[in-house]
Amino acid sequence: MNWQIVIILYIAMGLVYFFVVRKQKARNREAQDLLNTLKPGDHVVTVGGLHGIVDEIIASNNTIVLDCEGIFLTFERRSIHHVVPPVASDLSPTEDQPLEDMSVDVEEKESDSAN
Repeated sequence: MNWQIVIILYIAMGLVYFFVVRKQKARNREAQDLLNTLKPGDHVVTVGGLHGIVDEIIASNNTIVLDCEGIFLTFERRSIHHVVPPVASDLSPTEDQPLEDMSVDVEEKESDSAN
């Protein structure tokens, strides 16, 4: 009876370990894919919260140069936390909205924000 409980516990611990390791490997693979797809011009955020634009990627020493409003900083490539997706402008024309209607919307937004 005692051996059955021990075997069940070992199997349960093995399964938990298997799923934890598998999830960690998936996270590592995702992070590596992010770093491999970086290119100059990408907007990124570092692990320290610094926002910048990738200016140069130096593969020889695995570093990256970020342009932070005219200040160029060099970081380890793995210090990139995530890439910021490009933001679509609210003023861009859509198929449903002609350019003439956009100027009215901008004026309405400005008058609403002033109130």
